[in-house]
Amino acid sequence: MKKICISFFIVAIIILSSIGLNLPQSEVRTEYLRIHIRADSNSDCDQAVKYKVKDAVVNFLTPFIAECDTKAKAERMINSKLTSIERVADGVLSSSGFSYKSTASVKTEEFPTRVYGNLCLSSGFYDALIINLGSGAGDNWWCVVYPPLCFTGSSVKYEYRSKIKDVIDEFFLRKENGE
Repeated sequence: MKKICISFFIVAIIILSSIGLNLPQSEVRTEYLRIHIRADSNSDCDQAVKYKVKDAVVNFLTPFIAECDTKAKAERMINSKLTSIERVADGVLSSSGFSYKSTASVKTEEFPTRVYGNLCLSSGFYDALIINLGSGAGDNWWCVVYPPLCFTGSSVKYEYRSKIKDVIDEFFLRKENGE
């Protein structure tokens, strides 16, 4: 009877997970907050400073993002730091000899499909921290702020786990132990 209950439980989880995987993409995308940094132009110097700004902004945001356990908290935190984010970006621009400034905002924008390790984010509309350097007309750099997929330089370690895999692993562990 115990084996039947466990088997039923695993089948139920798989069925519920399959239903969840077929949700409309707009629902799936609501749990991600992206970051998009647009260079002023495609010149080598504008593209190089874009990466310096990226490093500085990621370093600035990392301790704050580490405290966020939901997308809503991450978005509120970023909105409260927009002026500081611009100050960080403008400091990099100024120290690198650029006269143009940055603008930062959180808004919904369309993104193409992107793969981050084992995670594939479908193309579509996502909420994002948008940082324009000068005109913002150049090529861009982008990643995911929440969950913090591009904030790997942090001392905080993140582990992404599958609840389904955990349940299945637990089942087989119990089976091996004769439970």
